[in-house]
Amino acid sequence: MYISDTPYILGETRVARESFDKEVQFLRLLALAGGAYNRQQFAARLGISVHTYDKTLRYLKDMRSTIQHTLSPEQESELSEGFRYNHYESADPLMLFLFRAKSLKESESTRLSLIITALQNQALTAKELLDTCSDNIPAEYPCPDEKTIRSDLKYLENVGVIVRCEGGRPYRYRTSNDLIDQLSDDELLDLYDFVDVMANTRVPSVQGYLLRETLKKALRKRDFDPNAAETHLYKYHYHSRILDEAHLHTIFQAIRERRKLQFLYLSPKKGKSYASKNTNPLFERESEGRAEITLPLRVIYDHQYGRWYLIGHNSKLGTMKYRMEGITQIEEGDAITEEFFSQRLSKVEQELKFSWVTDTLRPAKVVARFYNPDRSGANFVRERVEAQGQWGTVTEESESTFLYEITVNGIYEIKPWLRSFGSSCEVLEPVWLRREFIAEWKEIHAYYESVREDI
Repeated sequence: MYISDTPYILGETRVARESFDKEVQFLRLLALAGGAYNRQQFAARLGISVHTYDKTLRYLKDMRSTIQHTLSPEQESELSEGFRYNHYESADPLMLFLFRAKSLKESESTRLSLIITALQNQALTAKELLDTCSDNIPAEYPCPDEKTIRSDLKYLENVGVIVRCEGGRPYRYRTSNDLIDQLSDDELLDLYDFVDVMANTRVPSVQGYLLRETLKKALRKRDFDPNAAETHLYKYHYHSRILDEAHLHTIFQAIRERRKLQFLYLSPKKGKSYASKNTNPLFERESEGRAEITLPLRVIYDHQYGRWYLIGHNSKLGTMKYRMEGITQIEEGDAITEEFFSQRLSKVEQELKFSWVTDTLRPAKVVARFYNPDRSGANFVRERVEAQGQWGTVTEESESTFLYEITVNGIYEIKPWLRSFGSSCEVLEPVWLRREFIAEWKEIHAYYESVREDI
């Protein structure tokens, strides 16, 4: 699936990049490892020291306890318990709390919270809000000036959190709660159900999860328990997908502005998942990653494995493909001309014309025979082939079989999809691919030959 100028804006909150990469990689590995590593193994796999591991874990626990107030003491004891306390919401809240906590610098988050709270019950001017913030902002944060407050108001108005009231200067502002306030209880529940389904089934999803959380709060204010009213439950398989969405806003913005990106890339094939950005020359060491400068052209999502890919152009190496999970320390670079961008984009689209996901190998024709289920009811095999088979064609062969034909760049990306159908799929062409499948199934069969029938 190709995504370029997506309407989803993940970074409208001015992202603080200080250590976001480290927390993202930390949570990803925690989700994938599931408690299988000890401290030393976890730190080594992540590429950090044990001391940094302990420090990051404490920081994440503090961050979670600040944002989530409904966890039991047992769940607070271990961060990993957050993946288990609600099996069907594994992407929310543990994956999402990082977005909420790191989306703004602490001083900005505190200041904007004060502004929004003050505007909940009455309309106020910028000067009145300045007095409110000055009186209530914690002592450890600097008091804002009027210019900062006006900038915050402009930002909140642009993202739809507040609206300017009718009337002349000085302008008054109030929170934009009209939609939710005007909905009846049943309408609000219907909206929550719709957002719940869409956030769990569409990509990107972070904005949907954040909206879902907002609607949960609105339901609680009306004495509804959203958890009891839920009509759908989801088992989330791809934790890293949510975390990879942290980069989407920066990438989409660079595509819209025709700017290059520079980042440190850690290939998933390597053993390290994170490289610290050392500033002290006494402790500076050679980075495990590879410094990259690329012009972003496309973002592709692989539904089968829940992976995001960045497709870009490198001035020396041409078309480049990056797994999003390996991108760290991402920053915007120089702008290029519209003509140059269009030329490179056209070239990439041609290279990816027959790509199952991102492969750019020589095109090959694949033909497979699919067997319909030997029972009445829905033909889930046919439905799945038609839904996921992309530009392939389906031809009826008999009452029990149909043929699927597609020309695709290479076969290594489509091969797992064909294999996933098991005995319902028989590869016919190319012959060498058919032989590979025969050898694989014989190997699997051999695993079961020694099992006694009377066990």
